[in-house]
Amino acid sequence: MRLVRKDIEKDNAGQVTLVPEEPEDMWHTYNLVQVGDSLRASTIRKVQTESSTGSVGSNRVRTTLTLCVEAIDFDSQACQLRVKGTNIQENEYVKMGAYHTIELEPNRQFTLAKKQWDSVVLERIEQACDPAWSADVAAVVMQEGLAHICLVTPSMTLTRAKVEVNIPRKRKGNCSQHDRALERFYEQVVQAIQRHIHFDVVKCILVASPGFVREQFCDYMFQQAVKTDNKVLLENRSKFLQVHASSGHKYSLKEALCDPAVASRLSDTKAAGEVKALDDFYKMLQHEPDRAFYGLKQVEKANEAMAIDTLLISDELFRHQDVATRSRYVKLVDSVKENAGTVRIFSSLHVSGEQLSQLTGVAAILRFPVPELSDQEDDSSSEED
Repeated sequence: MRLVRKDIEKDNAGQVTLVPEEPEDMWHTYNLVQVGDSLRASTIRKVQTESSTGSVGSNRVRTTLTLCVEAIDFDSQACQLRVKGTNIQENEYVKMGAYHTIELEPNRQFTLAKKQWDSVVLERIEQACDPAWSADVAAVVMQEGLAHICLVTPSMTLTRAKVEVNIPRKRKGNCSQHDRALERFYEQVVQAIQRHIHFDVVKCILVASPGFVREQFCDYMFQQAVKTDNKVLLENRSKFLQVHASSGHKYSLKEALCDPAVASRLSDTKAAGEVKALDDFYKMLQHEPDRAFYGLKQVEKANEAMAIDTLLISDELFRHQDVATRSRYVKLVDSVKENAGTVRIFSSLHVSGEQLSQLTGVAAILRFPVPELSDQEDDSSSEED
């Protein structure tokens, strides 16, 4: 993402002009745009024209519109963002108040104006415009007959390909069918890796599986690379890292990212930091429950006691339609930072973010135990009974 211009007043009203440069920037934009904002961008509009003879025709024209945002639609697989709203500025093709949907495009600038720019949104712009945040990871999560090829970016986990091949069971004295099907499966996974992984961008490729599947697959892949003189695979051999996962399904990626060998290799990526923070929270919940809270009310009370060491919060909470609720989350984030706590904003498109959403989307690891809060929770649950 490239920041072209930033005009924000002391009362936090103002506008920014940005240029999305990569598909992931659309995800950042989706988290920036909120209902009630005004968005100015280039778009295509179908316009009806009447000739001197009276015949009516229609043609498509490119024009720049300013909309008051009413609805936002994001397609996570295609990384496309559509913003629907009413026109609020005079235009020769579109009447005031007329509805239009702008599809934001990469490398075309847009200007976003808000009555109130909060700290969370401003921080997201900083992160999106900082190239150091794009240390990327790819992953192949596999088991016999099933593989997912994923890209793990700082803000989301994208499934780029799914490979499924039916593998017959080994029979006594005859394994040829099984071996042929397995070879066909491995070949399809290798093709998917070459098609979807950009080796010049990706820093590390995790190959995760149960049992010996990952070893057998890597042996096959590099043997074939030597036979066919595939320089791309051979030159990037050191980027492949084999780790354990319980299955070939996408959710097993969290286990792979938790592996200490992976954590040290990916220590500077946001994804690994999120996974570690969530892992620490679960460990704390298990061993010292008085130092691990989740749910907005509990976390707010812990914050009042200045007890929060690390706040874990999902970015989907900042997309809440109700302004008061949204500002409550922003206030919590600001307060934790003021009290020298660490704030980790999880992407709801990451596996770790999905798990945090199941825990209400907000959790905290505390500096010291706050047993009174746990007692209050127990009392309230016994009253409900």
